[in-house]
Amino acid sequence: MEHSVGLTETKHVDLPGPIVMDSGAVLSEVRVAYETYGTLNEDRSNAILICHALSGDAHAAGYHKGDVKPGWWEIAIGPGKGFDTSKHFVICSNVLGGCRGTTGPSSVDPATGRPYGTRFPVVTIKDMVKVQKLLVDHLGIEQLFAVAGGSMGGMQALQWAVLYPEAVKRAVVIASTARSTPQQIAFNAVGRRAITADPAWRGGDYYDGDVPSHGLALARMVGHITYLSDDSMLSRFGRSLQGKEQVGYDFSTDFQVESYLYHKGDAFVARFDPNSYLYMTKAIDYFDLTQNGSLIAGLASAKAKFLVVGITSDWLYPPYQSEEIVSALSANGIKAYHGEIRSNYGHDAFLLEAGQLNYLLKNFFGQVTSGDIMSTDVATIGEGAAISQAGKIMIRKGLNHLPVVDGTGRLTGIVTSWDIAKAVACDLDDLSSITSRPVLTTRADEPLEEAVARMEENKISALPVVDDEGHVIGLVTNEHISPLLRRCRSAPATKAEGEGASSRPTGRNGLRVRGVRARLSREGISVKSSKLDC
Repeated sequence: MEHSVGLTETKHVDLPGPIVMDSGAVLSEVRVAYETYGTLNEDRSNAILICHALSGDAHAAGYHKGDVKPGWWEIAIGPGKGFDTSKHFVICSNVLGGCRGTTGPSSVDPATGRPYGTRFPVVTIKDMVKVQKLLVDHLGIEQLFAVAGGSMGGMQALQWAVLYPEAVKRAVVIASTARSTPQQIAFNAVGRRAITADPAWRGGDYYDGDVPSHGLALARMVGHITYLSDDSMLSRFGRSLQGKEQVGYDFSTDFQVESYLYHKGDAFVARFDPNSYLYMTKAIDYFDLTQNGSLIAGLASAKAKFLVVGITSDWLYPPYQSEEIVSALSANGIKAYHGEIRSNYGHDAFLLEAGQLNYLLKNFFGQVTSGDIMSTDVATIGEGAAISQAGKIMIRKGLNHLPVVDGTGRLTGIVTSWDIAKAVACDLDDLSSITSRPVLTTRADEPLEEAVARMEENKISALPVVDDEGHVIGLVTNEHISPLLRRCRSAPATKAEGEGASSRPTGRNGLRVRGVRARLSREGISVKSSKLDC
């Protein structure tokens, strides 16, 4: 379990009421299921709250005793990951209305001694966040270092930043929206109808009998389709048949994709309450942070720094919705970064694309190091070699930078493809005549931003990564950095004069990056060497 938080357990706390909900209903008390990872520091300033998506729960990372499958965001939570538990105290709770330990429709109503069922009050995203705030207060945390989530979790992160602006320093919103669209509401409506049309639903009072499993399975099948993309389904299943060599010309299961969806539906029934599905999808439908149709006005109270991430193949929450959020935030003078995960996995990519996700998070939290992005397959050349030999190595391996080492393997200089071209023009053959010395280097644990600043200041396009003895262990180049930096772009933080100033999302065009990032995002930083002024 390297880089994992290891064994974890779900805790519970009973929060006293009264808790007044958006609908006006009142809960006398609420039980909350939550997990924590890492250590809360002395001044309680390093806490990150993780908000889960529709089918998630408090078990976001690590392993429960006896489990072989980790928490749902294991790829991002743990030592050295985006949500680095060696530095931060990470909290994740099951939402109000859920069925995994927090009070919801399957909980016992203290007034009747029976499960609430549909007598449970309708829940909103704001209600969920209010309960989370009570949990954070219970833990003695006045201000969160960050609140983060994907999909429905992203909605909660946005709601946190608007509802409790002084309690959040940073917000991470991934594959989400500031308001549900008609199409998103439509998919949820189909799922709810599948459940309520199941004869076993019985108006939500099914806890002493058969569960409406067929309806919930169908709802999950429909929902799961929206989490994928056409490309991901095509590459995974194609038109492959399931357990047969030809179609059956009947209504049995012919295709692998059918069997896959049936499996997903059946597996979901085993761990989720149908009523909770109704309540949580309704909360998503009601979510709308605009004020009188204005997203700028709706987000005006936020004070946190934002990272808003879209997924290129997400058609449930398309990238333009992330760009709208960034545009509205920047129109309010709020610092917002727009990130992009390039993936064919669709909406589910934020649960699968570990490399891109962790880079974006680390960069936003100021934790990316040279070692995170360096290439480790580094070719070197000895000091006494000929220039022609260096040229052959660089051509064969497609390199632009070649570190020069002494007999013990320690770095002594570096040559570039530009140096080789200059040597040919000047009819030089002595490698030392074109070797740049001394060599600026970086360490694997150095913050990437410091390494990038050094490259910019000295107008160089690569830094060898060396260990304590001076041996080359990697190489950081502009080619590695530029694409990554463009995935996390800073929006202009200027106050808009009116709503029309944000009529076009600024995520695709018009986003600027200051200082180092602006200059490094340009391709082909030139390398100059006074040694070859012939």
